Amino acid sequence: MKQDAYIIIDIGTGNVRVAVVTPDGKVLGVGRGDIHYKRDELYPESIYFEPDQLWQQITQLGKEALLQAGEVNIKALTTTSQREGIVLMTSQGRSLIGLPNIDHRGREWEDGLSDKSRVYQLSGRYPTSLFSAYKLEGIRQRRKEIWQECGYFLSISDWAAYQLSGVAAYEHSQASETLLYDVAAGSWSKELAAIFNMEEAYCPATTTSGDKLGTILPGIADTWRLDAHAVVVTGGGDTQLAMKSTQPLVDDIVIVSGTTTPIVKITDHYIIDQQERTWTSRDIEPGRFVFEANAGVTGLNYQRLKEVFYPNEGYEVIERELEANPHRHCTASLGSLIATEQKPVLAGGFVFPVPVSHELSRSSFVWATLMDIAFSIAGNYEVLKEVSGHDKDYVWACGGGLQSKTLRQLIANILGKKCRFAKALSRLLP
Repeated sequence: MKQDAYIIIDIGTGNVRVAVVTPDGKVLGVGRGDIHYKRDELYPESIYFEPDQLWQQITQLGKEALLQAGEVNIKALTTTSQREGIVLMTSQGRSLIGLPNIDHRGREWEDGLSDKSRVYQLSGRYPTSLFSAYKLEGIRQRRKEIWQECGYFLSISDWAAYQLSGVAAYEHSQASETLLYDVAAGSWSKELAAIFNMEEAYCPATTTSGDKLGTILPGIADTWRLDAHAVVVTGGGDTQLAMKSTQPLVDDIVIVSGTTTPIVKITDHYIIDQQERTWTSRDIEPGRFVFEANAGVTGLNYQRLKEVFYPNEGYEVIERELEANPHRHCTASLGSLIATEQKPVLAGGFVFPVPVSHELSRSSFVWATLMDIAFSIAGNYEVLKEVSGHDKDYVWACGGGLQSKTLRQLIANILGKKCRFAKALSRLLP
């Protein structure tokens, strides 16, 4: 007999995955691929993807995952993605252009905003080109042919859900990343739309994570050979869904170690920092908020440095060499962020004693990288604690980066806290 299963589409910053899982969380099959980005020469710091190309890739990865899974009865499908990324759509539902979180085409127009504090009070984040309103402004200014066709926009996860169901809706945790959404009120903001000179029609109706969005479209059901009654369920931002695996309580702090490293506190009320250093978003759980300081691009740094120093070895080799090498004469500055910093670090590197010691090894550079990550986590934790307090003797941690035993121990030692892990991650820990 076929076993019941779900399909999950996860669109990250660097790669995309389609997984088939059982109701109890067993992974039956996974298709993985890198996202293909392009540069846009009209802006100094821009990058984009072709939505139709990405969807073709997702379709193929879904076939691969289902082939690995064997005989399954797909009951439901859901989506998650990087936050801050969007896809522009025509009024008829055709995809125009995809702008990931690493696209900063709106940076040139950041200084044109007169009252940034008001935007922070309503949107829960200091306005920068990371967020959707500025990406849209960049398109309006220099890609007029796209802007003239644009009828609305979606988060990347909501776009994928639209591709599955044909229903366009914006989930609340993702809407929090747009600068057009009143986080405390839980709705699109007329005031923010006016500040950014955006018509309200660009913002679709909102939907709640876990809601039934619709049933799968016949075309994708045929392509993947799924039951036509399979349900498409609203997902949400990747940070919020990752946190869900730890089942945190209100006032718990969760470290999400992925491409970036958000350090978040679960709250039951809206919090803003008078110094405007933090973000506050809607959680996927109704009535809860995510109070956040973010260490920036950490896991991606580690991944890229692994490709330099350990191109043909797995992470387990790194851990063995770290344990075997007590001589780690190296420190690093790799652009990890602390919420107290006014400007991002745009240059970094490694520092070690000279003449170069014979004891310096490739694991020394990895050690320095993990120290950089751990201390940036600790610095952001202190900001959250300063603003809203935290007296528990533990923190939760989840995400692929926590498979490193060395990083787990560094975090626990520096914070002076117990580190608790989700059951799903605990099964993978060495």
